[in-house]
Amino acid sequence: MPSLASARYGKDNVRVYKVHKDAETGIQTVTEMTVCCLLEGEIETSYTKADNSVVVATDSIKNTIYIKAKEHPVNPPELYAAHLGQHFLDKYAHISAANIKVIVHRWTRMNIDGKPHPHSFYRDGQETRNVEARVTREGIDLKSGIADLTVLKSTGSAFHGFVRDEYTTLGETWDRILSTDVDCTWSWKRFASVAAVEEGVERFNRAWEATRNITMKVFAEDESASVQATMYKMCEQILAAESEVELTSYSLPNKHYFEIDLSWHKGLKNTGKDAEVYAPQSGPNGLIKCEVRR
Repeated sequence: MPSLASARYGKDNVRVYKVHKDAETGIQTVTEMTVCCLLEGEIETSYTKADNSVVVATDSIKNTIYIKAKEHPVNPPELYAAHLGQHFLDKYAHISAANIKVIVHRWTRMNIDGKPHPHSFYRDGQETRNVEARVTREGIDLKSGIADLTVLKSTGSAFHGFVRDEYTTLGETWDRILSTDVDCTWSWKRFASVAAVEEGVERFNRAWEATRNITMKVFAEDESASVQATMYKMCEQILAAESEVELTSYSLPNKHYFEIDLSWHKGLKNTGKDAEVYAPQSGPNGLIKCEVRR
């Protein structure tokens, strides 16, 4: 006899924009998010018995996302996600878990004539700040993250000493271009309540700034023997910087830039130490991942 093994449902791709207007200074601050909220609980009969009496409509979930953005701060996103998830447990006794994902899109304040403009912004890249929250009656689990931070360095990376056998065509190199789209997450120790998230809430912006800075500093300064070795150093430093973080992870695609042999044209030298013109590759690419726990 089949039985429902697991189920969750909700609303995805809810776009939210909030503006904070400082009446005294005239300075406005904007936040744009994409929110997903999926609920779990005693909802199995909606699947097995066509019983909609246990269903909080996904349209109602969408409305709640907007209302909670009005009622609570959306910065840092960890706090907003905690408030949003806790609402569903407080409001509906049959809901046991709320899974929230918040993607914060970049809007950077313009500088006009050397001064920050009070209400004008530009998007300076596809990088996002992400949060995943799982809110249950046992507590709140938060995972923060950075995604799509594209970085490149034109030297300071090598790759040699790897397995060579009958399947190997890749040559060893002591100097190569290294580029990747950073996807980094860090998981916090469980919080007992929204109040515990709110207490010391500055930890979240501090950790985001520290992780972003560590990522770029290690990437830039490390004489990289491999993506694996460099990403592990990043993880070590994040755990050292943030005592409340239990686990950190990276997922880094290796975006290849290949030398072009131009010797066929009048003997042009464009390989090895003479390489200046490269062909960026769209795929296939390496993909390297790791998780490092305290």
